[in-house]
Amino acid sequence: MAKRKGFGIMFDNVVVKEGATAVSASIASGRHLIIDILSRVRRCDYRKLSLVSKHFRSLVASHALYARRSLLGCTERRLYVSLSDGENSYYNPYILCRKANGKHRLVLIPWPTNMPHVRSFLTSGSKIYVFDSLNSYQHLPIPSTESRFQTLHPMPSMNNNVTMFASVAGVIDGKIYVTGYTKVPSANMVMAVFNTETQIWETATETETMIGRPVGCVVMAGKMYTRDPFNSFVYDPKECKWEIEETLNMFKWEGGRVVDDVLYYFDNLGGKVLRAYNPRESSWVVVKGLERLVAEARFSESSYTGSCGGKLVLFFSKDRRIKGIRCAQISLERRHQGRSEIWGKIDWCDDVLFRSDDLFVTKTLDVIL
Repeated sequence: MAKRKGFGIMFDNVVVKEGATAVSASIASGRHLIIDILSRVRRCDYRKLSLVSKHFRSLVASHALYARRSLLGCTERRLYVSLSDGENSYYNPYILCRKANGKHRLVLIPWPTNMPHVRSFLTSGSKIYVFDSLNSYQHLPIPSTESRFQTLHPMPSMNNNVTMFASVAGVIDGKIYVTGYTKVPSANMVMAVFNTETQIWETATETETMIGRPVGCVVMAGKMYTRDPFNSFVYDPKECKWEIEETLNMFKWEGGRVVDDVLYYFDNLGGKVLRAYNPRESSWVVVKGLERLVAEARFSESSYTGSCGGKLVLFFSKDRRIKGIRCAQISLERRHQGRSEIWGKIDWCDDVLFRSDDLFVTKTLDVIL
């Protein structure tokens, strides 16, 4: 190896020093050095790097790399999207990616073969928590776009061996609130709380309010909101009780998403408009400035509203003749002129999936990698 003055590096735990400069104490091995370098590389280049060798493939898929990126402040937000054809009991996970030409596409990523029929799933910290309709609660580390989802890890059993089905879940202050029905001896509503820090179920109590089969769940201003086919409800963890939310129930907001404690929902039935509900004002408004998008989505039969990095992401199906899914990213602005107004600006709108069969979005997750 040719000597160069003032140069030092470590390969496979063997330190090579030249001159007076030593390897930084923060770099303990050749692997750590490579991870430190890769953590400063754009994530869009990781897929190409993974093709270099098996070693590089394992590095770009390692959680050590993403921990280092987080420490350096090089994290990026990504949107995971779950699609279903409505016929089978499994969901197909995709990630929304930006291509080199600036366009966006949904890219299929591997999913555990033993993944059950997902009723709901959410993120807390570095884990994805999965809740299915058969009372199987599991979690797995958040994967990168270059690696497959890892093995599912069962969560601890609930207190008193409570069994629930048709459950929905939301995260409030690091705790997961799960509500659903017991199977026996009678169908009673139950609220269970899982502490993600201690990994322990804290409570599992029956509730007086009877909710039909829940079809959606969001969290706004420290409260959990859900709806069944007939009513909308709000749960206050401080008071430990459910109440009917009359104003929220004016529209069937299934498939809505919260940005800055405001619920956004694309109304496929009532005029093809984007509606917003502010719980502090207990009022609905129509988001303005999206006339072009509304006109484009007028023939859409399904839609789903997600969020990523404080911006709204709207997925909607194309018309019956042209299969596929379009997606628009929307920046939001609140204005106060007599009454509160919300304006939207379309950042981009692309065809993100081309398929011959009918697929629709069932869930999105905004994650930090």
